Amino acid sequence: MEITRRQVLAGLAAAPVASLLDTPAAAARPAAVPEVKLSWLEGRPGSAAVTTWGTPWPKGSVRPDQTFALTAADGSAVPVQSWPTAYWPDGTLKWSAHAIAADAPAHSYTLKAGTATAPAVAVTVTDAKNYLDVDTGVIRARIRKDGAELISQVWRGAVEIARKGRLVNLKQDKIAEDEEATTSRDRFESDITSVKVEQAGPVRAVVRIDGRHTNAKGKSWLPFTVRLYFYAGAENIRMVHTFVYDRDGQHDYIAGLGVRFRVPLRDATYDRHVRFVGAGHGLLSEAVKGITGLRRDPGAAVRAAQIAGTKLPDPATWDQRVTTRLQYIPEWGDYTLSQLSADGFTVRKRTKQGNGWVPVDQGERASGLGYVGGVSGGLAFGLRDFWQRHPTQLDIRGAHTDEAEVTVWLWSPDAGPMDTRFYHDGMGQDTFPEQLEGLNITYEDYEPGFGTPYGVARTSELTFWALAATPTAERLGAMADQVRTPPQLINPVDHLVTTKVFGGLVTPVDRSHPAKKAIEDHLDFLFDYYRGQVEQRHWYGFWDYGDIMHTFDEDRLVWRYDIGGYAWDNSELSPDLWLWYAFLRSGRADIFRFAEAMTRHTGEVDVYHLGQWAGLGTRHGVQHWADSAKQQRISTAIYRRFFYYLTADERTGDLLSELVDSDRTFLVLDPLRKIRTEPYTPDPHALAIGLGTDWSGLAAAWLTEWERQGPKAAIARTKLLGTMETIAAMPNGFVTGGGLYDLDTGRFAPVTAKTVSVSHLSAMFGQVEICAELIDLVEMPAFEQAWLQYCRLYNASRAEQTAECGAHFGNLILRQGHARLTAYAAARLDRDDLAARAWREFYTGDGYAPTLPWTAQPVASTLNPTEAATWVSTNTTALYGLAAIQTLALAGDQITNP
Repeated sequence: MEITRRQVLAGLAAAPVASLLDTPAAAARPAAVPEVKLSWLEGRPGSAAVTTWGTPWPKGSVRPDQTFALTAADGSAVPVQSWPTAYWPDGTLKWSAHAIAADAPAHSYTLKAGTATAPAVAVTVTDAKNYLDVDTGVIRARIRKDGAELISQVWRGAVEIARKGRLVNLKQDKIAEDEEATTSRDRFESDITSVKVEQAGPVRAVVRIDGRHTNAKGKSWLPFTVRLYFYAGAENIRMVHTFVYDRDGQHDYIAGLGVRFRVPLRDATYDRHVRFVGAGHGLLSEAVKGITGLRRDPGAAVRAAQIAGTKLPDPATWDQRVTTRLQYIPEWGDYTLSQLSADGFTVRKRTKQGNGWVPVDQGERASGLGYVGGVSGGLAFGLRDFWQRHPTQLDIRGAHTDEAEVTVWLWSPDAGPMDTRFYHDGMGQDTFPEQLEGLNITYEDYEPGFGTPYGVARTSELTFWALAATPTAERLGAMADQVRTPPQLINPVDHLVTTKVFGGLVTPVDRSHPAKKAIEDHLDFLFDYYRGQVEQRHWYGFWDYGDIMHTFDEDRLVWRYDIGGYAWDNSELSPDLWLWYAFLRSGRADIFRFAEAMTRHTGEVDVYHLGQWAGLGTRHGVQHWADSAKQQRISTAIYRRFFYYLTADERTGDLLSELVDSDRTFLVLDPLRKIRTEPYTPDPHALAIGLGTDWSGLAAAWLTEWERQGPKAAIARTKLLGTMETIAAMPNGFVTGGGLYDLDTGRFAPVTAKTVSVSHLSAMFGQVEICAELIDLVEMPAFEQAWLQYCRLYNASRAEQTAECGAHFGNLILRQGHARLTAYAAARLDRDDLAARAWREFYTGDGYAPTLPWTAQPVASTLNPTEAATWVSTNTTALYGLAAIQTLALAGDQITNP
């Protein structure tokens, strides 16, 4: 007689941990490797493109040592470099990463099993005693292993294009508080502590450089990590720049932060050119010594050549009334483009230091791309999200001399110092009771000393081109497009869905049923509304771009940007997950870019990377680091895994690795310290850890380390499976609410009594998603039973809760967001009654109702014309989005009309 799933679940017993992954034969018997058709996220790039992407594979289908081949749409072989990024528990490949460098990108590609085609000229890394040389076949860069110069020289052929590439920082000790105060600035430069080759070709080479910023007196601050990316046949270097702020925000202010190169100049000053790309393909196109517009005309051919950026004819052929007076034509050596707000940049120039600046022009949103050089070569430089992450700046100095200096400022020195001070003085909230009263009025969880930016970080992306000559306007426009939106290959939606790499909680967008169409329209409205709010409300700026606001103020018709915990969202209730799941099922470029910006922000700015709270994130607030609730629910790895696996971004990989030991943070900070009724001292063998927002964050980090086979994979696996087993052994499983965790064994202490402690937040920060993945990965029936019990009972009646757990769960909210738990239980248990209940909860829960207007209204009374949907809140949006997406995936065939 066949045993049903329900009979299995009725008599569950935890399998021994040692047996869970003891399946080496599985990796040796993979099924046929599927072919995957890849396309460009925003359509085929119009010029040469380099890119790296990740592709998932179904469980059991790909050997861990599988090699891959790539073909273009016309069937031609394309050189590709591949490497593994994650494995299934059976040892087969789960995620692979791939890199290409295409001179003429194809519309699409096919990835399949096979032997990779080698590039015509491979990128190579030569390791010498004091430096590395990286050669793409077009350019060569020398990377120093110590000192201040990250890149000491860049050659194109035999021509030196750039030299002395270093980081530069201006530090200010105080912020002037009145108009007469003066302050001094101190200059710091990069000081290398380590250099590591992470990849050495043949298509892609990656060099990681770590260090600190140091001044002339030997004082250091601002740790940095810079990665340099080189691709075979490419003429550019991609730089991913990360710094960590290692001050408390009350002293030592960043007054400038940038990347600086020197550019040798060989051409006559009338054959040297400065270029800035503004909005779109708008171009500032000038020569250091201009010969147009003069009182005397050098000749049409001469003028045309200078406008085109090509070599001017021999001066002997010019009108000699110009040639004999060249020394009286000014040479404009210095240029600055400053983007001090999201909607305005200015350009100015001067002849040289000590002389006055002349305004050139103004615009709205510069691309962040510039160039300086001549007809025999020069350097182009670009900063991504240039206007979105203002204040930024591009500087060119000394273009009239033998060596120009270029600085790409991530924080413009024209903007004044970066103000990271806490925004109020505490207002007398010196005790926990007073702080709880403050929480009850402004929703801000304040505590003295906790609103510090010490340990937050920011990552920026830059590109540098070593060019053989001044590029054409068309070429500069294409380069600016790639700075704004780097080319990205993606997998088809069906492949992302069917591989079930993120727990099987998505299906493709489907409007075939009237009720499904209505939900899809509502999901589109919500995303479009938030995308519009970013623009209308100007959610931009160095620290802010990528985040969204938490709650709307229906009276002022603005978001509550200045009211405690109602301001910046900081991942509250998982908008990150909503966006990534929305992308997985749609493949939409606009959703991907929105989610990418959020991941870059929340993973860096909202999480601590140094200090006692490293590994914890900060709850929502007026400043991203303001709130005193430092918790796993914000730093959780589940918010970052999507971007890492889809792009193989190494910096995001660093963030995931940082979290593996974050269970130790419970020794230094008790999340419940303000509301405990009994004395509690953290004990490494009995740490109080919640089974919801705490454990789900730890589990996500452990799972990611395990499947990536990182250096701590073994201990991560032990802790993950140990906590799963001991949660499953608790009489009420997840309903228990918390447990005493042993750092050494990675297990919770045994619980004998049936305890009920359920919070509406427990499952809303990635627990639904991480449990779905774990149940799909690990055969541990008792754990699945414990999770399904929680899923079944959260929205059940009090009588049902009491009958099964010994007590009801109390007054719970977020029932619409929890409809997806009911749907998950329905799918796993094959219960139609639960599927029907899930749809009732979705339609009638305490979230967004089908009867809402689902429109936004124009508002003219705010500073700028905006739109407002006063019924929208980010908490509800995130949960509605996740509940809709996952309930459609789990119970979509049983959907009912509202």
